Amino acid sequence: MTAPAVDWRLIREEARPGPMQMALDEVAAETAAAGGPATLRAYRWEPSCLTLGRHQEPETVDWGFCEREGIDVTRRQTGGGGIYHDGRGDVAYSIAVPADDVPGELLDCYHLLCEPVLDAFDRLGIDADYVEGPLPELYHPACYLRELHPAHDVVADDGRAGPRKIAGNAQYRKREAVIQHGSLTFSAEADRHLGVFDGSPVTPEGFRERVVGMDELVDVDRADAVAAVEAALADWAGGAPDATVETEGSWTDAELERAEELVAEKYRDEGWVRTRPGGGA
Repeated sequence: MTAPAVDWRLIREEARPGPMQMALDEVAAETAAAGGPATLRAYRWEPSCLTLGRHQEPETVDWGFCEREGIDVTRRQTGGGGIYHDGRGDVAYSIAVPADDVPGELLDCYHLLCEPVLDAFDRLGIDADYVEGPLPELYHPACYLRELHPAHDVVADDGRAGPRKIAGNAQYRKREAVIQHGSLTFSAEADRHLGVFDGSPVTPEGFRERVVGMDELVDVDRADAVAAVEAALADWAGGAPDATVETEGSWTDAELERAEELVAEKYRDEGWVRTRPGGGA
């Protein structure tokens, strides 16, 4: 499939708190829906952050651990379980594009927007692809330990430990735009991934049997991994006929102001974070 032939901007990796990162994803979708540029971006979580799935029960979180360790907690618009995003170990990306310019079928849309993700791994010399078949659930509240799905779970296989999850991706639609965001594991910080959950039965060894980081598979530093992701995003978008890509894109002042509003009213709001939407207090 070919990338949408639209005007793109690439916003290179920015380190911001998790609530702001989730707000900026939403703002990027609003901009694309309103006729502005579609957005490609890489981002970093500062401080490290646990994002809850859209309908995840807050009782699954070890709030004391997160407070002691200085880990932010917010809630995503996308579903699934919680994901611990380590400030060093996670490389995040998102793509926001008008809905009319991507396939309407969810699986086709996933596969189109994941093309640069798979390309980034290829550039790094990592053999990664969609998981071929479901792998059993280990712990439901944790996204990376749920049953793996061929639609959006990417695994890497080094020929020794079997396929292990290295990236997860999720989508939602807002105001006639599609936003896809995902996490690529640079370093699998097992103790912290498990510590953010209350009562996880999975051991660190069990976690590492399911999840792998880039640093375990190839000799690469984090800056080079981020550069590979950014280059793959830009080249994917630029490969479409009549597409334009601003490779040093930035947010407008109005977008940043809108994102701050969303942080205050949603992504840092206790009612949003500590209440399962649609499920009552």
